[in-house]
Amino acid sequence: MFLFFGLLIPVSSRSIRVDDDIRIDLSPGGFVKIDNKFGSVSAEVWNNRFVSVSASVPADAHLSRSPILLDNRGSVLKISVIRLPQDPVVAVNLIVKIPDTARLEISTNTGEIALDGLPAQAVLKSVSGNVQSKLPAGVDAKIKAQTTRGVVTSDISNTPVTDDHLFQAKLGTAEKGLDIQSQSGQISFTTTDSSAVADKPADLKQPLLIGPDSPGRPAGVPDKPPETDEISEGDVIRVDSQLVTINMSVTDRSTNRGFSDLHQSDFNLFEDGQQQQIVQFDSASAPFDMILLIDLSGSTKDVVKLIRVAAQRFIDATRPADRIAVITFAGEATVVSELTADRAILRQRVETIDTARGDTKLYDAVDFSIKHVLSDNKKSRRTAVVLMSDGLDGTIPGVSGQQGSRHTYPETLRSIQEFDGVLYSLWLNTEYQAFSPLDTQPEAFDMGHDRMKEMADAGGGVFYEVDKLTDLAGAYEQVVADLGTVYSLAYRPSNSLRDGKWRSIRIAVGRSNAVARGKRGYYAN
Repeated sequence: MFLFFGLLIPVSSRSIRVDDDIRIDLSPGGFVKIDNKFGSVSAEVWNNRFVSVSASVPADAHLSRSPILLDNRGSVLKISVIRLPQDPVVAVNLIVKIPDTARLEISTNTGEIALDGLPAQAVLKSVSGNVQSKLPAGVDAKIKAQTTRGVVTSDISNTPVTDDHLFQAKLGTAEKGLDIQSQSGQISFTTTDSSAVADKPADLKQPLLIGPDSPGRPAGVPDKPPETDEISEGDVIRVDSQLVTINMSVTDRSTNRGFSDLHQSDFNLFEDGQQQQIVQFDSASAPFDMILLIDLSGSTKDVVKLIRVAAQRFIDATRPADRIAVITFAGEATVVSELTADRAILRQRVETIDTARGDTKLYDAVDFSIKHVLSDNKKSRRTAVVLMSDGLDGTIPGVSGQQGSRHTYPETLRSIQEFDGVLYSLWLNTEYQAFSPLDTQPEAFDMGHDRMKEMADAGGGVFYEVDKLTDLAGAYEQVVADLGTVYSLAYRPSNSLRDGKWRSIRIAVGRSNAVARGKRGYYAN
């Protein structure tokens, strides 16, 4: 689930700071990953158990949408800065406070990094920006700093710098870790009094976040943007502390053809029967990041050749702006190609697909693929997983002599339901007649079929039955065609309780015979 916040930019020549920051809970020992390619990052360690985020931007910049993207998974929080094509080129500088028990990673291009204090573990990486580390006096830490063309300096007592480009030190028991890397930036270490660690009251109010008073129209936005109250410079416009994103395809009930010309005004969205205000909209033409997940268990050389041909057809059918990754699995998942829009590289990588050994660990592969999507630093697009398998995970009773996934089927189904993207499943019929109890039994094939269908339903996608492997390429092309009818809507739930309960979602489309298909709800975690 993605979290957005916006900044109100009054007309002025100075930079402004948003003092009312956003608060995000983080699990003990959680991981905070910050990526800012468009400015600096200033991070401070405190003893609260939540993360605080604010930002400063040039005061005369008018952004069409918030450049800050937060992806909160409870134990993993990703903070990214994105730039839309229609927005001006301006610096966005982040100010972040993190728990002292957290693990931290910060990446910038030319922007500086400043870290005040030290969490459990920290990795700071900048291409050419300077990196400053203020360490508490008496900290127990193992330190490594390296810069290729810059210089390392330190005023830590009893730890002289003997190499301008490489600095390593072990302080006390070295319980914590700090790794700093820069190609051409300067790296400096100083020490501070440990009592200077920030401590903000635990009853910090939920912040009010401010956004543009005249938002532009990002790609895929309907005829007119959502209405907002008229405000004066410096006023608060709205709180965008949490968004729920829903992907759905819209087809004609009588012809089964997709609608490709719908606008936000054509949709009404309801959560638990209560109508919600749609605050973001992506048309069916918006690009996707797609993972092609291919089951190779038991495949022969001849079968793999057909799978390669089908995968090439899938690549040819996608739109130029779509990015594709390819993952194969049997006993374990293998990344054949990372997400890329380069069709030549994709075709080359697909031709390397070969037979794979090991029992079928379908559920582990699905979990791996979902996490692979979420780990991508450029996760600002709509996402889809396209799964091809016979569904016969080794954990299914009656599957012949296999060890199955570590992840259970209920765990996998829950992960799919919580996945922000869509999942399509293509069930390949591999059933054969069982002549002995050692063969895979008919009921196992039936369960594999039913679970593949259930996974597609949970993922808001479509289930396809592929009776013959020669039909796989055509099924892939149908998936791509269906993805071309998918719209994405985002809203802030009127029920703000995070009680872990299921929230049902219904979409009504104001077109004759129109049917919307997608996820039917989410867990309010």
